[in-house]
Amino acid sequence: MRLFIAILLPEELTKVLVRFMHTLKEQGVEGNYVPAGNLHMTLAFIGEYSDPTKVKAVMKSVPFPEFRLSLADTGNFGNILWAGVKGNQKLKTYVKELRAALDANGIPCEKDRFIPHITLVRKASGTGRQKQALRGEATVKRASLMKSELRDGKARYKEL
Repeated sequence: MRLFIAILLPEELTKVLVRFMHTLKEQGVEGNYVPAGNLHMTLAFIGEYSDPTKVKAVMKSVPFPEFRLSLADTGNFGNILWAGVKGNQKLKTYVKELRAALDANGIPCEKDRFIPHITLVRKASGTGRQKQALRGEATVKRASLMKSELRDGKARYKEL
Protein backbone atom coordinates (compact mmCIF):
# COMPACT_ATOMS: atom_id res chain seq x y z
CA MET A 1 0.00 0.00 0.00
CA ARG A 2 1.10 3.59 -0.69
CA LEU A 3 1.82 5.36 2.62
CA PHE A 4 2.83 8.79 3.86
CA ILE A 5 2.91 10.65 7.17
CA ALA A 6 1.13 13.99 7.21
CA ILE A 7 -0.47 16.68 9.26
CA LEU A 8 -4.19 16.80 8.60
CA LEU A 9 -5.26 20.42 8.63
CA PRO A 10 -7.53 21.83 11.30
CA GLU A 11 -10.88 23.01 9.91
CA GLU A 12 -10.05 26.70 10.25
CA LEU A 13 -6.99 26.34 7.96
CA THR A 14 -8.91 24.20 5.46
CA LYS A 15 -11.56 26.95 5.20
CA VAL A 16 -8.89 29.61 4.53
CA LEU A 17 -7.30 27.47 1.82
CA VAL A 18 -10.61 26.58 0.16
CA ARG A 19 -11.53 30.29 -0.01
CA PHE A 20 -8.11 31.00 -1.50
CA MET A 21 -8.55 28.26 -4.12
CA HIS A 22 -11.89 29.82 -5.11
CA THR A 23 -10.05 33.14 -5.56
CA LEU A 24 -7.46 31.43 -7.75
CA LYS A 25 -10.23 29.99 -9.95
CA GLU A 26 -11.78 33.46 -10.26
CA GLN A 27 -8.36 34.79 -11.32
CA GLY A 28 -8.21 32.25 -14.12
CA VAL A 29 -5.90 29.64 -12.61
CA GLU A 30 -6.69 26.29 -14.15
CA GLY A 31 -5.48 22.86 -13.10
CA ASN A 32 -6.26 19.94 -10.83
CA TYR A 33 -7.41 21.48 -7.56
CA VAL A 34 -6.90 19.40 -4.44
CA PRO A 35 -10.28 18.53 -2.85
CA ALA A 36 -10.79 20.07 0.59
CA GLY A 37 -10.77 16.62 2.20
CA ASN A 38 -7.32 15.88 0.77
CA LEU A 39 -5.56 19.05 1.97
CA HIS A 40 -2.62 18.13 4.20
CA MET A 41 1.07 18.75 4.79
CA THR A 42 3.28 15.75 4.00
CA LEU A 43 6.06 15.17 6.53
CA ALA A 44 7.47 11.89 5.19
CA PHE A 45 6.53 10.14 1.96
CA ILE A 46 7.07 6.39 2.34
CA GLY A 47 5.55 5.04 -0.87
CA GLU A 48 4.76 1.36 -1.35
CA TYR A 49 5.15 -0.39 2.00
CA SER A 50 3.20 -3.33 3.40
CA ASP A 51 3.56 -2.90 7.19
CA PRO A 52 1.63 0.12 8.50
CA THR A 53 1.85 -1.30 12.05
CA LYS A 54 5.63 -0.92 11.97
CA VAL A 55 5.31 2.66 10.72
CA LYS A 56 2.87 3.49 13.52
CA ALA A 57 5.28 2.04 16.09
CA VAL A 58 8.06 4.28 14.78
CA MET A 59 5.73 7.29 14.86
CA LYS A 60 4.92 6.57 18.52
CA SER A 61 8.63 6.48 19.32
CA VAL A 62 9.09 10.09 18.14
CA PRO A 63 7.15 12.48 20.39
CA PHE A 64 5.03 14.97 18.43
CA PRO A 65 5.49 18.56 19.65
CA GLU A 66 2.22 20.50 19.69
CA PHE A 67 2.76 23.78 17.84
CA ARG A 68 1.07 26.64 15.98
CA LEU A 69 0.95 26.15 12.23
CA SER A 70 0.86 29.47 10.37
CA LEU A 71 0.21 29.90 6.67
CA ALA A 72 2.57 32.11 4.69
CA ASP A 73 3.02 33.03 1.02
CA THR A 74 2.14 30.86 -1.94
CA GLY A 75 4.80 29.26 -4.08
CA ASN A 76 5.29 26.61 -6.69
CA PHE A 77 7.37 23.63 -7.72
CA GLY A 78 7.05 23.88 -11.50
CA ASN A 79 3.33 23.64 -12.20
CA ILE A 80 2.40 22.63 -8.65
CA LEU A 81 0.97 25.59 -6.74
CA TRP A 82 1.16 25.42 -2.95
CA ALA A 83 0.55 27.34 0.25
CA GLY A 84 3.65 27.86 2.34
CA VAL A 85 4.00 27.48 6.07
CA LYS A 86 5.99 29.90 8.22
CA GLY A 87 9.28 28.61 9.55
CA ASN A 88 8.79 26.54 12.66
CA GLN A 89 11.72 24.95 14.46
CA LYS A 90 9.54 22.42 16.33
CA LEU A 91 8.15 21.18 13.01
CA LYS A 92 11.57 20.98 11.32
CA THR A 93 13.10 19.12 14.27
CA TYR A 94 10.18 16.67 14.40
CA VAL A 95 10.44 15.88 10.68
CA LYS A 96 14.20 15.36 10.95
CA GLU A 97 13.79 13.00 13.93
CA LEU A 98 10.83 11.18 12.33
CA ARG A 99 12.68 10.56 9.06
CA ALA A 100 15.80 9.40 10.94
CA ALA A 101 13.70 6.97 13.00
CA LEU A 102 12.00 5.61 9.87
CA ASP A 103 15.40 5.11 8.22
CA ALA A 104 16.86 3.46 11.34
CA ASN A 105 13.97 0.97 11.28
CA GLY A 106 14.38 0.10 7.61
CA ILE A 107 11.30 1.99 6.45
CA PRO A 108 11.97 3.79 3.18
CA CYS A 109 11.08 7.47 2.89
CA GLU A 110 12.00 10.34 0.63
CA LYS A 111 15.13 12.14 1.70
CA ASP A 112 14.42 15.41 -0.10
CA ARG A 113 14.93 18.60 1.87
CA PHE A 114 11.78 19.33 3.86
CA ILE A 115 9.98 22.41 2.55
CA PRO A 116 6.77 22.79 4.57
CA HIS A 117 3.89 23.34 2.16
CA ILE A 118 0.33 22.34 1.35
CA THR A 119 -0.34 21.45 -2.28
CA LEU A 120 -3.34 23.34 -3.68
CA VAL A 121 -3.27 22.87 -7.48
CA ARG A 122 -1.46 20.36 -9.68
CA LYS A 123 -0.81 21.15 -13.36
CA ALA A 124 -1.58 24.80 -12.59
CA SER A 125 -1.73 27.30 -15.44
CA GLY A 126 -3.28 30.70 -15.92
CA THR A 127 -2.92 34.29 -14.85
CA GLY A 128 -3.29 34.32 -11.06
CA ARG A 129 -0.15 32.41 -10.08
CA GLN A 130 1.81 35.34 -8.64
CA LYS A 131 2.90 35.03 -5.02
CA GLN A 132 0.17 35.92 -2.58
CA ALA A 133 0.16 36.18 1.20
CA LEU A 134 -2.08 33.82 3.13
CA ARG A 135 -3.26 34.40 6.67
CA GLY A 136 -4.31 31.57 8.93
CA GLU A 137 -3.08 29.88 12.06
CA ALA A 138 -4.11 26.86 14.12
CA THR A 139 -2.72 24.51 16.75
CA VAL A 140 -1.54 21.15 15.47
CA LYS A 141 -1.47 18.27 17.94
CA ARG A 142 -0.48 15.17 15.94
CA ALA A 143 0.72 13.59 12.75
CA SER A 144 -1.23 10.90 10.92
CA LEU A 145 -0.28 7.83 8.93
CA MET A 146 -2.08 8.08 5.61
CA LYS A 147 -2.87 5.62 2.83
CA SER A 148 -3.24 6.86 -0.74
CA GLU A 149 -5.49 5.00 -3.17
CA LEU A 150 -6.46 5.76 -6.75
CA ARG A 151 -10.20 5.44 -7.40
CA ASP A 152 -11.78 6.52 -10.68
CA GLY A 153 -8.46 8.17 -11.56
CA LYS A 154 -8.47 10.35 -8.43
CA ALA A 155 -6.31 10.09 -5.33
CA ARG A 156 -8.19 9.38 -2.11
CA TYR A 157 -6.42 9.66 1.22
CA LYS A 158 -7.44 7.66 4.26
CA GLU A 159 -6.06 7.97 7.76
CA LEU A 160 -4.91 4.63 9.16
